[in-house]
Amino acid sequence: MITRVFQCPKDLNLCRLWQIGAVWLLLTYFVIGLVPVMLAQDHPPSDQWIRPKNAQDGALWGIKGGIVFSLWPYGLETEKGIYGGGPRGLIRVGIEHEGEIYLINFLAIEPVVNGKLEFSEISPSTVDGKWGKLLWAGADENAVAYSPTANTRGIITHPVLDKPEVEELSLYVFMEQYLAGAHPYLRLSVRNDRPQEVGIQVFNRSGSKPMSFCNITATMGNYERLRQLHLKDQTIDSRELYTGYTGIDFIEKESYPAQKFIRSKGGDYFVFATTNETLVELKQWPNNALAQTKGNWRYRPNLKLTQYWRKEPAPVYPGLQVRVNGRYNYWSGGSNNPEHYMAIPGGAAFENFEFREPYVSGQQTFFGITTQAPEAILARFNE
Repeated sequence: MITRVFQCPKDLNLCRLWQIGAVWLLLTYFVIGLVPVMLAQDHPPSDQWIRPKNAQDGALWGIKGGIVFSLWPYGLETEKGIYGGGPRGLIRVGIEHEGEIYLINFLAIEPVVNGKLEFSEISPSTVDGKWGKLLWAGADENAVAYSPTANTRGIITHPVLDKPEVEELSLYVFMEQYLAGAHPYLRLSVRNDRPQEVGIQVFNRSGSKPMSFCNITATMGNYERLRQLHLKDQTIDSRELYTGYTGIDFIEKESYPAQKFIRSKGGDYFVFATTNETLVELKQWPNNALAQTKGNWRYRPNLKLTQYWRKEPAPVYPGLQVRVNGRYNYWSGGSNNPEHYMAIPGGAAFENFEFREPYVSGQQTFFGITTQAPEAILARFNE
């Protein structure tokens, strides 16, 4: 095949040009292939990364001043310890600020097979039958064996050819096969020039049943009491959207198509979610017996944050939409007893927040948790 591709034409001058072109093609191929390796050797990883010391260390990764994420059983917050930070089957995600790490949200993986939606934190494990799929990390796509520890420090690369100072930390997250046959896995990445967002790519194992969707959803918006959904021409207020609802279940209305998303000058698609409260209001907590049992919902960071989803520029993403649902009361483990539920101070808030689009292997979204307001985030992408 190579001989046929590079076979000279009969004309000698054309033949020489052909050979020169072939040499340049091969040189270009090898230079492009080798430059990232050389850059990685010439520029060892900076000390800004939060990484496990070795494969047996805790499953926690991220960047100082930005996004941090971990896998069960490892907690995310500084004082929580090994088993702190929430249920199995979820990626804990938060932010590092001045030496402290704060849990802000969870990411759930929700594939759809033959119209059936499964929840990673509820779908039972095939190992022990309990709620929550086992998740584990690996440096490459071949890490198929479960490990309760880090298993990898993550890989540092230089994704921008002419900017060796730009670094990216990446790793793969694997999970058990779902009951309906879905078998997705993820590649997570953080760049030091965009430290307050994590890239999420979705793939599937060869034996997976076809997935019509594989939704990655931020599941804990009530913790920051997210009540404002920022779209192109309007801001949706959860209290107005869910007026009159005071039940203990989720409440959901329509989703919003990509045509209503905010766009950067470069074409990125954004939807932002923020709280309507000041930091002082957000940190206040009722002083009654029920509230004392719900202390894990009390907002802990001394930061007001914006959460967002982003898609890179493209002419169109068929079927892309933003979906939210809400709650008037904090989640209470699925209990049917209304007395177990505490009303969210200030009224109903958005709980689940996600981009939803038909599944294509390798599709990528970005989830952000940042101290910047939506206007400042857009300004950065408009530069």
